[in-house]
Amino acid sequence: MIKIENVEVMGWEHTIRGIRNTMGSWNKSDSGICKGGDDGIGCENCVNCDSCEHAYDHSWQLGKADHDLMMRLEDAGYRRMITVNLDITAPLYWWKDFYTYEVGAVADSCSAMSELAAKAFTLDDFSCEHLDIRTIKVLEDVVNVLNDYMTLYVNYNADDFEIKGCPSKEGIWWQMIQLLPSSYNQKRTVMLNYETLTGVYPMLKNHELDEWVEFRKWIEVLPYSEIIIGKAMGIKHDSIL
Repeated sequence: MIKIENVEVMGWEHTIRGIRNTMGSWNKSDSGICKGGDDGIGCENCVNCDSCEHAYDHSWQLGKADHDLMMRLEDAGYRRMITVNLDITAPLYWWKDFYTYEVGAVADSCSAMSELAAKAFTLDDFSCEHLDIRTIKVLEDVVNVLNDYMTLYVNYNADDFEIKGCPSKEGIWWQMIQLLPSSYNQKRTVMLNYETLTGVYPMLKNHELDEWVEFRKWIEVLPYSEIIIGKAMGIKHDSIL
């Protein structure tokens, strides 16, 4: 299971200025605000003109000449200036792969202990859609044990440790941390950029993990995703610099 939300893509204007700095062609930039009047981008210049409802919503839109330039300078490294901020909820086994692929520049996660002590565990906290009847039962047993230790941790009383021989609070913590399955879903806030996504996109083709299959599909629906996947798909553009 993977859940991607609160996606925000930034840096388009800075990126365009940067790539046009090298050739001094700022006056040829045709991106701008979607609105009527002479200071708007103009529908004839907008990459999204064919699919647009022409609502003039004052959103920033990429122009055709700027788009073509981006496609042609695919090896210039400019994509790293286009940043993507998002929240991802995914199992721990996927997060291990995430750092192996070096997809994210920055990732801030919830504190493990804060999460473990926040509420009782349920099966919904785990990616277990492929488990059969037998292994689901095993997971249910693990969840029950985790909840027992979570209750001990939250309601810990030092007197119980001294008098009744209960585990220390640190000992309870270790029981939860080391028993927690890698299928546990954790939410992290991540900052990516189009350059890292360009690198990882072809590696995810036919990946065995469902989460990476969904992540690859998400890349394909990002704004102007052809800037990321164009090289892999063999997209070519005529020059309109």
